[in-house]
Amino acid sequence: MINLAELTPYILCSICKGYFIDATTITECLHTFCKSCIVRHFYYSNRCPKCNIVVHQTQPLYNIRLDRQLQDIVYKLVVNLEEREKKQMHDFYKERGLEVPKPAVPQPVRVSRGRPRKVLGSVFRIPPELDISIVLEFIGANEGTGNFKPLEKKFVRVSGEATIGHVEKFLRRKMDLDPTCQIDIICGDHLLEHYQTLREIRQAIGDSAVQDGLLVLHYGLVVSPLNVT
Repeated sequence: MINLAELTPYILCSICKGYFIDATTITECLHTFCKSCIVRHFYYSNRCPKCNIVVHQTQPLYNIRLDRQLQDIVYKLVVNLEEREKKQMHDFYKERGLEVPKPAVPQPVRVSRGRPRKVLGSVFRIPPELDISIVLEFIGANEGTGNFKPLEKKFVRVSGEATIGHVEKFLRRKMDLDPTCQIDIICGDHLLEHYQTLREIRQAIGDSAVQDGLLVLHYGLVVSPLNVT
């Protein structure tokens, strides 16, 4: 017999300090967390919360996988954990008048030889329409722009049809900017216009606009000329 206390350090999520629920492993470093914990973490950071490596420049959720074998082990080791989790999920949806989702079942994939094997895909897939990865680099603000919250996450994946106007709206919302604050967005040495799409910018400026596969946009905050007396 093995004492559960000896195994506990190996089946605890380092984020929530609880037993793994929907155990999910980062493919780059093989560290495992609860699915909800690591998804929430990646909303603010693209690094592993345990070893701090960069999981993915723009979409760390693409590099995580559900670990069903480990989760089965946790449920077998911890008495009534699976039943309690199912009940909590059932109560959560019922209290809100929602349909309780059915658990996903991995589909067998046929191979050329031998028996069908089960293949687990990525927890998340990047939609094909999100074809441009950008990095938003802050280059400063002049006096009078007021207080603002810097971006917590500067890597974004968007459609190539998005315009500089869309990028500006994103920055205003995320940084909680005053309407009187003007945003200048620059790529290379080109001051960009609102109507330009990201795909057009990348094609027009070429490789000098791209770094490690990312379209690099610099932005600065200035006082709008309309408000200068």
